[in-house]
Amino acid sequence: MVTVADATSDRWQDVVAVMGSKGDPARCWCQFFRGTNADWNAGTSGARRAALRAQLESGPPPGVLAYDDDAAAVGWCGLAPRADYPRLARSLTAKATQDEDGLWALTCFVVPVRARRQGVSGVLLDGAVELARRYGARTIEAYPIDLAIRTPSSSELYHGAFHVFQRSGFVEVARPKSDRPTVRLTL
Repeated sequence: MVTVADATSDRWQDVVAVMGSKGDPARCWCQFFRGTNADWNAGTSGARRAALRAQLESGPPPGVLAYDDDAAAVGWCGLAPRADYPRLARSLTAKATQDEDGLWALTCFVVPVRARRQGVSGVLLDGAVELARRYGARTIEAYPIDLAIRTPSSSELYHGAFHVFQRSGFVEVARPKSDRPTVRLTL
């Protein structure tokens, strides 16, 4: 059974375990959407890691963590008020809708290889919805990939899979690209 907890400063080592030391998560630290292209290009993995740690310490939590039966961290889902993600203002998928008061954006999932294909992303999504609800979100928006249209690489699945969002009650509100719906859940 997978459980979910808010990503808070006392869970920092669990965040580190999920992000790993190789690949996109270890380079990004869930910071890609939190700045501009110039910020990203000027940044380093170490600076992004430090930024995520500061976000965990300042609150609200910038995401949730999933844990397996052995209490090992097996996943991450990042979200925040949409205004906290400047890069979304230039993203084709996010530009299809307007930002509004109380709108949160869910930007990424990280599930290490050992925990994939076990329903972790669905549990993370439900935990993220609850976190956003507790912190005053009115609506949650996401930008998943429609696997019925295209089979992405595993690194592209950080956006999440469309069918996982549909199962959690999200509805498609725009489709700026054939394989990239914009989905929302009203709380």
